[in-house]
Amino acid sequence: MNDFPHDHIFLGAAHKQSENRSWRVVWLCAAMMVIEIVGGYWYGSIALIADGLHMSTHAGALLLAALAYSLARKHAADTRFTFGTGKFGDLAGFCSAIILAMISILIGYEAISRIFAPVQIHFAEAIPIACLGLVVNILSAWLLSGGGEGHSHGHSHGHAHEEHEHDESKPVTTRDGTLTLDIFEDGAPPRFRLYANTAPLPAGAVSIETERPDGTSQVFTMEAKGLFLESGADIPEPHEFTANVHIGAEKTSVAFEEHHHAETKTGRDNNMRAAVVHVIADAAVSVLVIIGLLLAKFFGWLWMDPLAGIIGALVIASWALGLIRDTGGILLDMNPDRAMAEKLRSTIEADGDTLADLHLWRLGPGHLGAILCVGTNKPRGTEYYRAKLARFRALSHLTVEVRQG
Repeated sequence: MNDFPHDHIFLGAAHKQSENRSWRVVWLCAAMMVIEIVGGYWYGSIALIADGLHMSTHAGALLLAALAYSLARKHAADTRFTFGTGKFGDLAGFCSAIILAMISILIGYEAISRIFAPVQIHFAEAIPIACLGLVVNILSAWLLSGGGEGHSHGHSHGHAHEEHEHDESKPVTTRDGTLTLDIFEDGAPPRFRLYANTAPLPAGAVSIETERPDGTSQVFTMEAKGLFLESGADIPEPHEFTANVHIGAEKTSVAFEEHHHAETKTGRDNNMRAAVVHVIADAAVSVLVIIGLLLAKFFGWLWMDPLAGIIGALVIASWALGLIRDTGGILLDMNPDRAMAEKLRSTIEADGDTLADLHLWRLGPGHLGAILCVGTNKPRGTEYYRAKLARFRALSHLTVEVRQG
């Protein structure tokens, strides 16, 4: 019980900055909405009023993102939220994705209707409004990306992966010169390789003993493999230990470290991602509309305007479905990283123990929760397994049950 008490605040590292950016964009869109609606009534432009009403839905979606940041921060220490408020952003992202999907359906419906029943296009008003909308979206994207703050934060929207940082190659200084000790695992089980810069080393005179933070040790005999020596046994995970290189009576120690970082899907902020997708989707539609209107105006291709709308609807729908899939999975506590789950299993079972049960889920951007049930016939407590899993930095809430048997 020496870990307690501990908090359950699982907000993203840039939560406050993201909150401030979201509110700036909300105020920008709200101001633009008022200007367009008032200007439309003043000058009698129904197109300007329509774009102002469209901007209201845009501002509403971004308001949802801003409120999620504010509420998550305000209630971060509220004990009623068993695992914190880190999922507020995912809930907001899911709702935003639903709004995006509905917008794509409406755009697609309107575009298809105009193919069969064309309407008169007022190019003099429509083109400037589309250009103005594009400018607002570019400015919004700049603000959301940290523009004007004097520094930037990257936002990744790629596929999930787990990044490993290894110090895989180490110099080994001996009285006869410097050797190189590697952990080689390129398409093969991880093994030690020891390279000599001069004459090959005699395999029988060399061995490597690893000492791990939990106190366990293992001796590796070395075999000659041409220009290098290779350990006869595989190196179990994790690759975090002190390697004592014995060459005859001489001993040299080098330290290997390994850290695991949950990246992309586990670490990304889906609330900010949803806000950015809204902005980019609106900008993409603006670009398509401008292209369609220009081609319709100068070449008489009136069908280009609804075609641009259909393409825009399909693009928005694709982004919306991706957001719904990712945020929905988080809200339903799906396994956020199968590769990491397998690494957890291999780490626990490396010394002959059994991982009887594993629950892994996301608590918030960059924060994972895990519940493990370990079966062992050795006198080991929970702290032993906590030490083994300490390299998984994304594990912000870890519960370990040990069953002796």
